[in-house]
Amino acid sequence: MRVLIAAQILGGIGMGSVLSIGAVMAAELSGSEALSGTAATLSTLGAAASAIPLARLAQRLGRRAALTTGAFIAASGSLTVIGAAALGSFPLLLLAFALLGVGTAVNLQSRFAATDMASPEHRGRDLSLVVWFTTVGAVLGPNLIGPGEVIAERLGMPELTGPFLIAVGAQVAAAAVYLIALRPDPYLISRATPSDPKDDAPGMVRGRGALIFAIGSIAASHAVMVSVMSMTPVHLVNHGVTLTIVGLTISLHIAGMYALSPVFGWLSDRLGRVGTILIGQALFAVALVTVAFGEDDPVLVTIGLILLGLGWSASTVSGSALVADLVTGAARARIQGRTDLTMNLAGAFGGAASGLVLSMVGYSGLAWSAGLLVLLIVAGATTMRTARPLSA
Repeated sequence: MRVLIAAQILGGIGMGSVLSIGAVMAAELSGSEALSGTAATLSTLGAAASAIPLARLAQRLGRRAALTTGAFIAASGSLTVIGAAALGSFPLLLLAFALLGVGTAVNLQSRFAATDMASPEHRGRDLSLVVWFTTVGAVLGPNLIGPGEVIAERLGMPELTGPFLIAVGAQVAAAAVYLIALRPDPYLISRATPSDPKDDAPGMVRGRGALIFAIGSIAASHAVMVSVMSMTPVHLVNHGVTLTIVGLTISLHIAGMYALSPVFGWLSDRLGRVGTILIGQALFAVALVTVAFGEDDPVLVTIGLILLGLGWSASTVSGSALVADLVTGAARARIQGRTDLTMNLAGAFGGAASGLVLSMVGYSGLAWSAGLLVLLIVAGATTMRTARPLSA
């Protein structure tokens, strides 16, 4: 757990950088605001494309090999961002965002690594603790815009690329932590000493309907978060807000995503997975109403973004714990990889659509559109609670 936490802090720095200024860079290099969503889109597509390969690598060689490989690829993405800005190449920038997305896949796989050795009654807690420590790096990342730009100016680097230079060092350090310190490998140990007698089998899934709901709720919640969050920097810049304030807004949003994850992990273990997912949807609803009616007020937008992060945290932590509950044995890494694939494809769709929706109906219209996914998750959760007890 200590090794996973240390690497999460380092890896989060790179993730925070792309979230805060990726959309702005995409808009500048492409010359079109409608393409600003490609930063989130390519990042999530990169995470989606790497989810299954990383899961298979973990299945064959363990978590250490998979997490180390992913962190090195993410570091190459940060370097590619700098090269794309220097060359003024939008296609190269898209490739860079896709490579950076692998870092997101690493962060997501780390949360499942925390459940490899966890007892069933503490899965939500252990998963949420690793998620929580991502807060440190992810909140720090957007606030490196100022210091990063000072470094970039002194080194003669292109504008906005300074934070990515810092991210390179952080991601390489994360890879080193995984490679050197993640011993023994938690996944290999869990395979060798299963806590559940059923884990001796090649692997099984308990309750396919519940598993579909769990994966669907994670994916739809991620789409809601990505669609609104990725367009917020563009919306704020268009309203004359400085990049420093934009960085602070995204930092507070990311704090919402991770800071209270142990609380939601505890609620998930105590109140049930489905009930905590519904708490997440309630937070989403308040967030979307806040940004829709307060779109012209940066303070209200920031409050809405914090609530959006909290809703994502409750839904993702509890949904991920539910996936871990329902899958055993050798099937675990495979289904977890598919979960992350589905989640990131949904996020990519949300990021791609958000730029177009923003240009067509504005920021408030984007918020109301995202609300449709919230209603869909609530309907699924209601069906789940009607069909089986909450404890399931």
